[in-house]
Amino acid sequence: MTEQHFGVIGIGVGPANLSLAALLSPHREFTSLFLDRKESFGWHDSQQIPGTSLQVSMLKDLVSLADPTNPFSFLNYLHDQGRIYHFINAQFDAVPRQEFRNYLEWASWRMKNVVFGQEVRTIEFDGVFRVHTDEQVFAAENIALGVGNEPWLPPAARGIDAVGQFHVCDFVDRAVGLGGKRVVVVGGGQSGAEAFLDLISREGDELPSRVAWVSRRRNFAPIDDSPFTNDYYMPSYSEYFYDLARGAREQINRENVLTSDGISESTLRAIYQQTYHRRFIARAPGLIRMWPNREVTRVVPAGQGWTLTVANNDFPGEPRETTADVVIWATGFRTGPLDLLAPLADRLEHDGGEYLVDRDYAVRWDGPADRNIFVQNATPAQRGLADKNLSLLAWRSQRIVDRLRGVRRDEQLASFVEWADDGSEESGDLRETA
Repeated sequence: MTEQHFGVIGIGVGPANLSLAALLSPHREFTSLFLDRKESFGWHDSQQIPGTSLQVSMLKDLVSLADPTNPFSFLNYLHDQGRIYHFINAQFDAVPRQEFRNYLEWASWRMKNVVFGQEVRTIEFDGVFRVHTDEQVFAAENIALGVGNEPWLPPAARGIDAVGQFHVCDFVDRAVGLGGKRVVVVGGGQSGAEAFLDLISREGDELPSRVAWVSRRRNFAPIDDSPFTNDYYMPSYSEYFYDLARGAREQINRENVLTSDGISESTLRAIYQQTYHRRFIARAPGLIRMWPNREVTRVVPAGQGWTLTVANNDFPGEPRETTADVVIWATGFRTGPLDLLAPLADRLEHDGGEYLVDRDYAVRWDGPADRNIFVQNATPAQRGLADKNLSLLAWRSQRIVDRLRGVRRDEQLASFVEWADDGSEESGDLRETA
């Protein structure tokens, strides 16, 4: 079999590499191939709780913020499906998450450079990259890793039989048959809030007997979606953040976690209203328990269920115990492993737990300058919280496309906020607008 050669091979087909594939599609002269081990597209399919919505604008799709004319935009998806007027008339406050997932699937179906059911086993380099799958070997001048996330569990949850415990990423499949049971949801972010709301909103035989919500945060805090906060999710801030010292970057990410991992106000309002209904109208005061500023420090089997040790952060020496039939861990995700790069690991530069990247998301290494390994979704310590967010998805992909094509486009206007001191009294892009 003749070995196929590509300008770039993308490994993993999630939103990151789908964006890259979409923005490469107009450039027929540059060959590309995107491989995924799944048999068909999926995006948090087991976490698509009915009624949940995106926390970002619909314009933050695969392509619009980099190329509004690209046919793989969310708006074109609605038009192609014949329901653009219906979407407008529905007056959604935010895009339903299932709708966005279906949009991503629609895009993957239409990209001829996307192939499912091909698992990449190893990547080697001998002047070009050799990408080994179960079926064949491809050659590529460049590699783009769309790094996925893996569920993260705290120490208290590790090493415990999974019966009666699961991560929220499996909520749709496993949060069934919970009627009359005691359930504890651990995690105070959006995913925990959505799981909690779903459980306390169930009716009849599907309603648990008690649902407790535990969060390490001092309260069930809303996402900060205000205008100046959203400047953190602009390209100009990403560039500013990249130039900061590592310690400053770490502090900024810690201080601003609620800009990406807070709870939508609509979700908080629905939880509060449902709690009001259950306690005062339905007269079921024992159903709902909410415990912020707490940490689960221990989980042990207790009969057919579990005993959880829960410590109040203000009184750590006075923990309490609670029992549950089911524990749902909404404790977030971490960057997935980059085992595919193991054969090249000693040639790649690191920055703490991340591969060190340049401004175009190419890993710094000792290979030829025209052979690049791009990583997406894997550099929040270097690029900020926006790295794992949809906000800069298209911009990041466009940076990679430009690098591959050897061009550099003009950026959009910088933030109103002067993040860096350039020493001048006047600032701003004076590009003509008339």
